[in-house]
Amino acid sequence: MRVIRFTLNGDPVETGVRTEETLVQTLRERFGLTGTKQGCDLGDCGACTVLFDGAPVLSCLMLSSDAEGHSVQTIEGLSNGEKLHPLQKAFLEEGAVQCGYCTPGMILTAKALLESNPDPSEHEIRRALSGNLCRCTGYTKIVSAVKKAVNSD
Repeated sequence: MRVIRFTLNGDPVETGVRTEETLVQTLRERFGLTGTKQGCDLGDCGACTVLFDGAPVLSCLMLSSDAEGHSVQTIEGLSNGEKLHPLQKAFLEEGAVQCGYCTPGMILTAKALLESNPDPSEHEIRRALSGNLCRCTGYTKIVSAVKKAVNSD
């Protein structure tokens, strides 16, 4: 066991982790943050996407010990209390959530895109989301939701 310290959803945290423990395991098992989904464990589906120092990463491929001294944001840290983030609101309004399994990773990936490119084209949105698989939709509503969030100001 090794003790690591990092910032989780804006708060400093400390926890013990096993050498081989992945970040998705730590988030789910040690912090109870089940919005980060453990999908393929191969880095293929994007369900485990979190923001690591603001950039989307696949937490199933990252060792928890690598989070030492960094900032991690999960879907649970996106809303402001009861007030949804514009992306969360847009996903709901556009019907871009069906089973919801991919939604946290999609939203966090879209958040990182919009922070680096506040007015992306449809092509740029689709390209940014290309590492996040959804088995329920044709992606049209997801892309519409990201566009809606762009125009939600």
